[in-house]
Amino acid sequence: MNPCVRSLAVSAALVAASLLPAYAELDPVNLKKAIETSLASDYPKLDALYKELHAHPELAFQEVKTAARLAAEMRALGFDVTEKVGMTGLVAIYKNGDGPTIMVRTELDALPMEEKTGLDYASRDKTNWNGRDVFVAHSCGHDIHMASWVGTAKTLLGLKDQWRGTLMFIAQPAEEIVSGARAMLAHGLFTRFPKPDIALALHDGPFPHGTIFYRSGVGSSAADGLEITFHGRGGHGSAPHTTVDPVAIAARFIVDVQSVISREKDPTEFGVVTVGAIHGGTVGNIIPDSVQLSGTIRSFKPEVRAKMHAGIERTAKAAAAMSGAPEPDIKILAGTNPVINDPDVVTAVAGVLKAAFGDKFRVSPPGTASEDFSEFAGAGVPSMMFNIGVYDQERIDAARSGGAPIPSNHSPLFAPVPKPTIETGVTAMTLAVLGIFEQRARGK
Repeated sequence: MNPCVRSLAVSAALVAASLLPAYAELDPVNLKKAIETSLASDYPKLDALYKELHAHPELAFQEVKTAARLAAEMRALGFDVTEKVGMTGLVAIYKNGDGPTIMVRTELDALPMEEKTGLDYASRDKTNWNGRDVFVAHSCGHDIHMASWVGTAKTLLGLKDQWRGTLMFIAQPAEEIVSGARAMLAHGLFTRFPKPDIALALHDGPFPHGTIFYRSGVGSSAADGLEITFHGRGGHGSAPHTTVDPVAIAARFIVDVQSVISREKDPTEFGVVTVGAIHGGTVGNIIPDSVQLSGTIRSFKPEVRAKMHAGIERTAKAAAAMSGAPEPDIKILAGTNPVINDPDVVTAVAGVLKAAFGDKFRVSPPGTASEDFSEFAGAGVPSMMFNIGVYDQERIDAARSGGAPIPSNHSPLFAPVPKPTIETGVTAMTLAVLGIFEQRARGK
């Protein structure tokens, strides 16, 4: 289609959408169609942005180029942009008359891992992380979120006759280490800028694109860090009786700590302890003086969280005592609380998205991963996060029939199908924001 003709068609669709009646009367299906028509023109730029971000990811609190790229996009749209909020975060504000302030969050950071998707835009970038060179990859889909975030901002401005209030689009650093939201709040996110009335976010996941999952109440798990150093007495591997072997102590703990989950925690309640890293020794014939473990602790409920913390500490001390070793150094590092989706926010969003997406908008159980989006609710902002799928339905069906497993987030093979995933992200988040504006306009 001739670009001028396409532009006129898109403008006409958005004008038509702006003439739709208030939410109490409008058909969200028609509004969804108008957004999709707008995206037909906008998508090539979003695709280019997505692939650029995917190919050049940055780790937590290193997202300088990523943040600058998003800041340029938002300024070009007419947002008032402030950079370096919470080190590398940014805040973009657009005022459109009197009304509520709605915050939409995306994340900026990637993961310290090698991508193995084979995509022609795959990341091959490396950086220094904790004193060593590592590959960097957007294997959690934050690049999808960023492209959807920019697309939502542009679409909402095209529909600004449909709403009144303030858009507060934030790009948050360091979600992967659950530190960025707290850093932005500490740097005055809700004092230097308007404190939002509502906060929204989305996250992608390994299910069919075009589908959206949501729930009211607990949406994700709490996460705490675990660091333990077991001390021993080093020596020759041929004479273990002259040593106190911290490798054996650590191994015993890794096995025994799972009894806290299986025998102390109520089996109907969620709780997981994962040891993801163990470091000790240099060669095979030397017993080292110490071994370090790192892991995570996840739960939904505070009482389960407290029971697990106590059980982990007791088990670590017991493992050392069984070998006559000194008490270990135990650090349980407070991470983040569960995401709690506010029932009133969910009601407003679900009414619009269910009408627009039909049976592709579905209730899901709580996710067992963790998210520092919860920090904004903790700061007093009613919030909601929902999930969008990334894979072709055929691939999902093949996996269910015994084919290759579907790579999940944080897999080196995680590879969303960009176009339908980003289109769903933009459409769903735009409708979610409009649904909130309408709810507030009606005084609910």
